[in-house]
Amino acid sequence: MSDNADTKPSQRPPPPEYQVALDERYYDILGEEELAFFKVQTGIQDEVELKAHLLQMQAEAYAVYPYPCIRRFSWARLKISRFPAYQDLLKLGRERKGAIFLDIGSCFGNDARKAVADGFPLENVITSDLRERYGELGHRLFRTTPETYPIAFIAGDAFEPQHLEIVPPFTTANAPTGPAPDLRSLTSLNPLHGRTSAIHASAFFHLFDEEQQLHLARALAGLLSPEPGSIMFGAHGGRHEKGFRERLRHGEQVFCHSPESWSELWNGQVFEQGTVKVEVTLVQVERRILPEGVDDEVGFQELMIWSVTRL
Repeated sequence: MSDNADTKPSQRPPPPEYQVALDERYYDILGEEELAFFKVQTGIQDEVELKAHLLQMQAEAYAVYPYPCIRRFSWARLKISRFPAYQDLLKLGRERKGAIFLDIGSCFGNDARKAVADGFPLENVITSDLRERYGELGHRLFRTTPETYPIAFIAGDAFEPQHLEIVPPFTTANAPTGPAPDLRSLTSLNPLHGRTSAIHASAFFHLFDEEQQLHLARALAGLLSPEPGSIMFGAHGGRHEKGFRERLRHGEQVFCHSPESWSELWNGQVFEQGTVKVEVTLVQVERRILPEGVDDEVGFQELMIWSVTRL
């Protein structure tokens, strides 16, 4: 999205490299754990019927905006549960009264639903994405309604202050007081300033350039509770050295932080140095590439898995 920084993200047309036809061979990346999760959550036990349902939901989401993660079916992987910080998230849900969990860039909301399935209280979970349609598609994917599964969802542009205003990170000295807002009544994320115990943001930051990533980091930091143990975590593309890399298929230039620059951004630029613990791991992941009309190939890219914890 960084190719036209003056245009609101919600108004930017998909770049040419996103205009790729769907290929159902990507469905095969789903493993037994994912299939078992979707069988339970959708109530569809027949694997042929389940595949048809997931492919239909993929096509409808792709028509909203053709993100590569939708085309490659990576949205359906249970990535969140494989992050080291996931157990910290679940612990907050068990032990901190009223702990609020925000999944930003949530798409269908399956990461949030995985956390709920593993014990995080549904009434304290809120999801958010740029486009309103994803909230509806999430219910259709899982065959629920806002009444049968009242998960909070807010559509909004994270760069718009009416939705997410940048405020300095809260400290224990100026922590919000009074009752937390009703998540299902919110029309923006701003009432959550200083009240969010955990934030998950995956496949999100690398959509933007360096300046925009800093903006988002500052905006999300203002949401995080100052209570020790509050955590922000996720995963996105990275590099051994900060700079640009090319996407595997089209050669598009994408800005990526290194583990060192990502740590420095949070511990010193966004938060006062020494007030957070930043953990970052850069791993190489295998990624299938499916050129049209030929056999699939395998490529490798670096993925940065990270967490930021208030001390």
